[in-house]
Amino acid sequence: MREGTADLAKEFHYKENTPRIETKRLILRKFTDDDTEDMLTLYSDEQVNRFLPWFPIKTQEGIKNYLHNSIFPQYERDIAYSYAVELRDERKVIGYVHINDIGESNDIGYAVRKEFWHMGIASEACAAVVERLRQVGFPFITATHDVNNPNSGEVMKKIGMTYRYSYREKWQPKDIWVTFRMYELDLDGAERTYKGYQQKYYHFTEELI
Repeated sequence: MREGTADLAKEFHYKENTPRIETKRLILRKFTDDDTEDMLTLYSDEQVNRFLPWFPIKTQEGIKNYLHNSIFPQYERDIAYSYAVELRDERKVIGYVHINDIGESNDIGYAVRKEFWHMGIASEACAAVVERLRQVGFPFITATHDVNNPNSGEVMKKIGMTYRYSYREKWQPKDIWVTFRMYELDLDGAERTYKGYQQKYYHFTEELI
């Protein structure tokens, strides 16, 4: 994974670190230490974290460690997009959107508390981040979902991403075999397909309806 260094900022022709974004229902902003209680509700839920690459975090201490070891260091980089998704009316964090592996896969990851599923929250939050990326000249994003989690794929489709290929990976730390579908959205008008997963794993193309 490439860091948000000065060289990377030069490649992307700008420096930007998680600028605040507002939508009709949401505020997207940086995480703070004040978010630990809301985050615990999100990150401890077995259903929410079923298809994510970590085990649920069950304690406040675990959440604080995650904030300080994984999220806050991103805010020290030249380029980063690591958002807390907050309801405008209630001012509580109900989800997140991250752009991971910037400069390589540019993978967009997201989650929402289950009581807010099927309300278009994830699509609204992701679409807002994508629009920001488009404005600053970000080249492309990818996203992957477990074939057993098609609802995540629907979010990808709603924000304009298209299916490119599937691949098999033994996912850690859960140590299980997963078939992923990889989606991509080219924001700069170029025609490309990110091949990083193809180069690492057994891959194939499905005919999706």
